[in-house]
Amino acid sequence: MNVSLIPILEKVSDPEIPVLSIMDMGVVRSAVIENNIVKVQITPTYSGCPAMDVIGDDIKAALKKAGYESEIDLILHPAWTTDWITPRGRKALEDYGIAAPLNAEADKDVLLNGKRLVKCTNCGSTNTRLVSQFGSTACKAQFQCDDCQEPFDYFKCLK
Repeated sequence: MNVSLIPILEKVSDPEIPVLSIMDMGVVRSAVIENNIVKVQITPTYSGCPAMDVIGDDIKAALKKAGYESEIDLILHPAWTTDWITPRGRKALEDYGIAAPLNAEADKDVLLNGKRLVKCTNCGSTNTRLVSQFGSTACKAQFQCDDCQEPFDYFKCLK
């Protein structure tokens, strides 16, 4: 990763979760300058993610504004995982009202077995329950806190 490109790419927001940069989401695999062209490799959060074209266009626009021509390559292997979300990204999710993903085992327990492990983004309670397997996007589930009664999204663990 060319470190001079990081500040530019950190300004490109995820179109579905605008408080996160594509760097915080971990979708940027590499960004290098070759023959005066920035070559950026990105990985979708899941196959068929409708935001990838927008992300590619946003990257090109940000780099062009900074004086660079660019090429975007979509890399599918290895598949993106929620482990790639940075700690700063996880905090931004929580601050925005989306519970950050748990580990794979805990994720299955909350989504399939009804365990109360997801922390409410409003009051911090784990007295929460699954309302729907799908939230505002396919990668999220809808939860509700039984203490403060607030609904919120939980970002599912993807591995």
